[in-house]
Amino acid sequence: MRIGLFFGSFNPIHHGHLIIANHMVNHDYVDQVWFIVSPLNPFKDKKDLASEYVRLHLTKLAIDGMHKFRALDIEFKLPRPSYTIDTLRKLKGIYPNMEFYLIVGGDSYQNMDRWKEGSQIMDDYNILVYQRKDSQHLDGGRKNVLFVEAPLIEISSTEIRKMIKNELSIRYYVPDSVMDEIGKSGLYRK
Repeated sequence: MRIGLFFGSFNPIHHGHLIIANHMVNHDYVDQVWFIVSPLNPFKDKKDLASEYVRLHLTKLAIDGMHKFRALDIEFKLPRPSYTIDTLRKLKGIYPNMEFYLIVGGDSYQNMDRWKEGSQIMDDYNILVYQRKDSQHLDGGRKNVLFVEAPLIEISSTEIRKMIKNELSIRYYVPDSVMDEIGKSGLYRK
């Protein structure tokens, strides 16, 4: 089975994430997408980072009923900060018969050389790179890298958190279940 691994802080998860994941399964790039909630990304500021368990819960709410999507907490049990290569090795050990594909944005792909063992990841794993239609074409030069023109929406989790702090509506930015949970819990208001 081909599994798309979508790593992220998902702080919070939003429709942009879900549209990309849905595109990957709808267009048969992968059979399933697993959302890997990262407790601590070494490249991100953690000051506005909600608890990993809260973000996992929001991700599960967002994908509820989507049988081709899963949310995993595998990185919660690994040393921090989270490094993709460590998670990939762990997943390969647990699921040796699965074929894993990393789902990454064009910007992340361009910076993979800065990742821990980034060249090893690029050599050993399939990579699906989503990019904007109008962005400059990236040259992967590798047979295991596929550039996908997925529909992208200009939504960011950072902007959503700012909207919440400013008491603006986040309806249509996130699934209703996520919006309702954020509203009930008061998350991101402080």
